[in-house]
Amino acid sequence: MTNTPILVTMFYIMAKKQITLYPASQKQMTALGQRLKDARLRRRFSKEVVCIRGQISRPTLDKIEAGDPSAAFGNYVQVLRVLGLLEDLGQIALKDELGRRLQDESLPHRQRAPKRKKIFHGKK
Repeated sequence: MTNTPILVTMFYIMAKKQITLYPASQKQMTALGQRLKDARLRRRFSKEVVCIRGQISRPTLDKIEAGDPSAAFGNYVQVLRVLGLLEDLGQIALKDELGRRLQDESLPHRQRAPKRKKIFHGKK
């Protein structure tokens, strides 16, 4: 009898993380996924090419193109990079008008001291 190692594979079954979005947010995610899919098709990239270049799995790309919010943000970045659209990421929250107004309101308002009256000593 030989001593052969026995390999035991353990599977951990985790509950799928459910992300609930407001309907308007889900609509934006779905639209983003469709835009990424359209960009891929315009470049004539197959799903396989995007997956290999982006180092992501095929099911992950399917989630991204479907607008599934459970796909990691880093995977979206990888797909944008592969499609040559990474610069578009810099446009997110660039014009934060509400945030700037709120910031300006919280800044202390400096008040000037009242002007002193000029007192003349001597002749005019």
